Order: sequence, then structure tokens, then C-alpha cells
Amino acid sequence: MTTTFGALGISADLVAALDEVGITAPFPVQSLTIPDLLEGRDVCGKAKTGSGKTLAFGLAVVERVQRAQPGRPAALVMVPTRELATQVAAELTPLAAVRNLSVRAVYGGTDLERQSSALRKGVDIVVATPGRLIDLIERKAVSLTDIGLVVLDEADRMADMGFLPQVEWVLRHVGTPHQTMLFSATLDGDVDHVVRIHMHDPVFHEVESDRVDVDDMEHRFLSVHQMDKVKVAAAIARGAERCLVFVRTKRGADRLADQLEREGVMALPIHGDLRQTARERALRDFTSGKLHVLVATDVAARGIHVDEIDVVMHYDPPADHKAYVHRSGRTARAGTSGAVATLVLWDQVRDIGLLQKRLGLDLPLMEVFSNDPRLADLSAWKDEPAAV
Repeated sequence: MTTTFGALGISADLVAALDEVGITAPFPVQSLTIPDLLEGRDVCGKAKTGSGKTLAFGLAVVERVQRAQPGRPAALVMVPTRELATQVAAELTPLAAVRNLSVRAVYGGTDLERQSSALRKGVDIVVATPGRLIDLIERKAVSLTDIGLVVLDEADRMADMGFLPQVEWVLRHVGTPHQTMLFSATLDGDVDHVVRIHMHDPVFHEVESDRVDVDDMEHRFLSVHQMDKVKVAAAIARGAERCLVFVRTKRGADRLADQLEREGVMALPIHGDLRQTARERALRDFTSGKLHVLVATDVAARGIHVDEIDVVMHYDPPADHKAYVHRSGRTARAGTSGAVATLVLWDQVRDIGLLQKRLGLDLPLMEVFSNDPRLADLSAWKDEPAAV
């Protein structure tokens, strides 16, 4: 397999920029897709979050994009969530700066006038959620006439969230012949429809090695008591560098974050009812390591792309095995390992048994109390009873 970005066709100035931040060897998804992307082919990449796909399409976009006219961007990246829009834009910006290109993220929940003004002045690469992009098009703040490159990132998530009709509306309004790059964890159902209707002779690449696999994680199923549950969660969180905690509801996220604070664990919630500035601050602090614990709902967590999450905690068990894999896949990213803890009350034991069966797991349900020292390091857990 090719081992350098230069050998894949990436120009020396961009290779140097990657070297400066310690990125020297391409991930599999980059080695597979970049040559076809640089040739201008439509590409479908089947790859999970954490596989390195953002850098794959980001490098190709920066290599191939033309300079934009005011109000008429040259490249468009569509993503499902506000958080992902900001993260993709942040990853593309230093690459674009090498070529004096501009990048702008546009999404709902922020000042529409400010975004309109920036686009009218001229932006080369726009990273957008579909709904806000349509608002801007209808306000005539942006035209898709000159778009030569379109990226659909996390297309399966956009399908899950009901955004594909908006995505297709946008694709129908792209005015020029253009290259389309689609990245998705799955390529079936509605995503397959988009591929068949809106892509021209695409080449398909699948990155098997980057599949989120339950075997890549240390799983702990912990039987807890209702009165002790928050304290168990706090004990686990204290032992983690970055701990992402999943709950069922927005109110539950707020409540648990407050309860963890009372246990001396700094935590912030992230969900759709928070102001955008609060969501961005929580995610920024979590990404930088300033905040060790983030309490998230399933929908909000779709925009969280942080490689160094060492513990995922299912405070509320997931609805099904697919949700377990999606949630747990926030750890064990990009070849790293991670621990996953599921807190189980007495009336959830049967459901957890069925969940394990669907996942192909057969692990003990260990009764724990918050003073159990093993909670401080789930990866080093031994299944014999602890002396407490």
C-alpha cells in the first residue's frame, strides 16, 4: 500500500503542511480514495467515523477547487449536523490557507445575516447543513452556479435524520458539471438512491479495517442500584481522560450533568435544546481536553468527532444493538482501543441479555458499587470480585 501523501498525488505544499502537524502516513481510506478523487472521478467511500475520510476529501477539494466569485462558491461540503460542520471546516481551513482559499461553515442556530454577508463577499469552500444552505439559496445570498466539487459527508446520518430530500433538492440546483464525493458508513436504502440518481459512474471504495467493531473495545456491563447509579457514573468518569456519557433525553442530559457536578466531576450536557454557543463551547472544551466529561443525547452525539475518547458510558442503555455500536464507536477510533461501560438496573437485565446476543457478546453482568476501585480503570478490569 502507498505510504506517503506525495506518492498519492498530493502536491508538495500540502504535504509540507501535513508534515508540520505530524501527519505523514495516509490512513487506508486516504490511500484508497485520493488517487481517484484527484482524477476527478465521482467516488463513494464506505467508511466509518474516525477513519480519516475528512482529510481524504479535504485534500482533494483543496487540490482541485477553483477560486470563487462573490456569492458563488466553488466547492460545497454537506454534513448532517452543526457540530460536524464546524469540525470539518476547522480541518479544511489550514489546508485551504496553504492555497489562500477561504472556508466557511454555515448552519442553523446562528446569525443568518452574518452568514449571508460572508457568502456574498465570496467564499471558496462552503461547509453546510442542508436546511441552512437552502435558506441562504432562497435569500439569494449564495448561488450554486459555479460549484465544481460536491461532498456528501456521513450520508447515512443525513438519511437517518430525514435530510436526504433537502440534499437532493440542493443537488438538483448545482448548475455546472461537477465531481461528487460521497462518504457513508452504509451505502444501502436511501443512500443508494442518491448514488444512483446523482452520481456519474462512481468508483466504490470500502475500508473494512476501519469498521467499528465490538471486538476493538473493552465492554463492561455493570449492574448498579438506582440510589448509587450517579455515584458509579462519577467514579468511572473520574478515571477517564475523556468520557462521553449517553442518556435518552435532553432533560436527562441536563440533570445528569448537574448531578455529576455535585459529585465533583466537571461535566456539560450537549443536546438540541441548548443555544448553539453553549453546544459549541461544550464541544470545544471536550475536544481540547479542558472538559473531561460530556453528557449527550444520541442525536447530538452524531456531530462529535473526537479521537481520544477513552470511555463511552451508556448511562441509559441504548434502544438496540445498532445504537450500541453507533454510540460505542465514539471510542476505539482510528486504530485505538477504548472501554465501554453500560449501567444496568434490575429491570433492564433481560433487555441487556438480548442486546448482547445481537452483538455476539457473552459477558458477565457484574454488580458494582460506587466504592469499587476497578471503576477508576475499566480497561484494567478483572472479572473476579473486588475487595472493597
